[in-house]
Amino acid sequence: LGLFYEDLPLGRKFKTVGRTITETDIVNFVNCTGMTEVLFTDLEFVKKESDIKGRTAPGARVFCFAEGLLMQGRMQHTGFAFLNMQLDVKGPTVAGDTIHVECEVLEQRLASKGERGLVRFANKVVNQRGETVLEYNPLRLLKKT
Repeated sequence: LGLFYEDLPLGRKFKTVGRTITETDIVNFVNCTGMTEVLFTDLEFVKKESDIKGRTAPGARVFCFAEGLLMQGRMQHTGFAFLNMQLDVKGPTVAGDTIHVECEVLEQRLASKGERGLVRFANKVVNQRGETVLEYNPLRLLKKT
């Protein structure tokens, strides 16, 4: 189900399927996390004050969807730990945008325990217009075959 350490040599690239972010997704996430900032909850404020038009998705929501897309087909049964990352929000994502993740292996090395390996990725979250809206570079602990 998932990619093993050996499946991810330096430079390997792949991408996920897409996922359309709905208004319901955003509202549920904002309410669940308590991120009730007016940018996410007050459409009148957004119309009058914001440079971004439409129901804006928090960057954390976009990151969570990206991770979900990766888990669905790439990390099941082989991903043991998400160790760290840097994250950069590049642009807005609003309800109706469809995102996918484009990945490239930046680093691959054995862990201190020989049955595991460390892999760092460059992940770009890209919308339907080809715009990169979020970038992050997770270091993951993965199972070896």
